[in-house]
Amino acid sequence: MRASFAARIKNGYEHAAKDCLTCETKGACCLDAHFVNVRVSRLEAAAMRDAVGELPLDLRKRVAERTVVAIERYGLRSAEDADAATYACPLFEPGIGCLVHSTAKPLPCIAHACYERQEDLPPDEILDSAELAVANLNWRVYGKATAQLSIPLAVEGVG
Repeated sequence: MRASFAARIKNGYEHAAKDCLTCETKGACCLDAHFVNVRVSRLEAAAMRDAVGELPLDLRKRVAERTVVAIERYGLRSAEDADAATYACPLFEPGIGCLVHSTAKPLPCIAHACYERQEDLPPDEILDSAELAVANLNWRVYGKATAQLSIPLAVEGVG
């Protein structure tokens, strides 16, 4: 599902977005603690933890350190409105980029790009439909609805 969604976004919309390689501040969208509020399902969290677990030890340690800092600094465990809490993503590694880009990048992150014009953005319905499909799969795998987690809480303890 993730690969199909990524292909749809890449083929249908990304041509109108600014290339990440030309960004003046690489990772700004991932590290902007006032902007990032991605929430993931239990299945997506498991995929991210697996992907991080495959990284070299030094990268896993840096992800673990950034995760602890993000949870504490942004109050993700105790936020009154956890769904509205924002944070800097611990999966962004300077000089590399998203550490789970090819294997477990969350759907909202796949859909995000720097579009100059509002009309070039992928319609919300595309992401909504993909997230509903993941929620249905999550239900089938776990037999119940599970809370969405911020990325730091989803990957907590992977170091």
